[in-house]
Amino acid sequence: MAFTKLSIEAAGADASRGSIPASEIDIWTIFRALRDARSVFGLRPGHIQTLQAMLSFLKPGNGETVFASNYTICQRVGGIDERTLRRHINRFVELGFIKRNDSSNRKRYRVRSSGGECISYGLSLTPLLQRASELIAIAQEIENNRRDRIFIRKQILTKLAHLEEHDPSNTFINHARKALRRKMSLPEYHALLANTDAKCQSLSTPDGPPETMELPANDGQTVRHQSKSKKGRKDLDSNVGDEALKPDLLTSVCDQATSFSTERLRNWLDIENHARTLAPMMGIHSETFEKAKNAVGAQKTSCAIFIMLQLGKRIRDFGAYFHSITLGQRQNQFDPLALIKRLSETNEQTV
Repeated sequence: MAFTKLSIEAAGADASRGSIPASEIDIWTIFRALRDARSVFGLRPGHIQTLQAMLSFLKPGNGETVFASNYTICQRVGGIDERTLRRHINRFVELGFIKRNDSSNRKRYRVRSSGGECISYGLSLTPLLQRASELIAIAQEIENNRRDRIFIRKQILTKLAHLEEHDPSNTFINHARKALRRKMSLPEYHALLANTDAKCQSLSTPDGPPETMELPANDGQTVRHQSKSKKGRKDLDSNVGDEALKPDLLTSVCDQATSFSTERLRNWLDIENHARTLAPMMGIHSETFEKAKNAVGAQKTSCAIFIMLQLGKRIRDFGAYFHSITLGQRQNQFDPLALIKRLSETNEQTV
């Protein structure tokens, strides 16, 4: 056969169309393709080393049959025993990559007639060379699959870093990172990327940094500013109650959260303590709960926990939704009283 220079990358495109004659492909290109695709055929590294040694006995213009004895092949492989060599050869024969042309005495040699006709007795690698296009296409597909997995993996890691930055208590982050530590198929990577995208889309974060406030220069004015902030927060806590959202109304409408309490929830302090207990069960970290309490007040934060648990499966990710309505862009849109009234009306219609 003719030996030519041809890389797998260059041959891959045409090989997928089955348009490359075996005689135009470098035999070592075929070998590398089978080496890269060995897992598809159940071959181990030892099989590949044996094939490499056998190919090294071929010479340009002398055909595709190996005439070397088993002992000589074993020495070139690196000193393996003949039983191992025979197992490897049998495996290649089963896969259709090697064909045995045995003589009457099992010797390997070539005879020629006066007319130039030739008979070769030995291990023929012609079947391997004839499947060049198939092997190169498989190797190229495996390489494309590997590159796509790396590409998608980097996308997932980038999105997880974004998610972790804005919602570190999200339980999905640990789940995704554990999944990435094992060997995953390309469809599994696509599925994980889709789930990560969904988590990022459900997470609302501020578009820009918080507005800066000019504080007075002297300490007295700074103290007054802090006092005003605390007063505003207290007003925020009391607004819910002033608008007729009473503890009894919240606990009666949000019976899902109430059912987890062993004692009656009599006031807002009882509700806050119960909400603080429920939060970790819903994937909301205690630190996130405290941040929300400082941002929108204890009552509004507690109402968020109760309402979310009542909505149940309608919320895909409790952690992301909680962050959105207490610390994110939807903070000012979250109206516990309106939601409670809506839930109350829904319950009445159901009954």
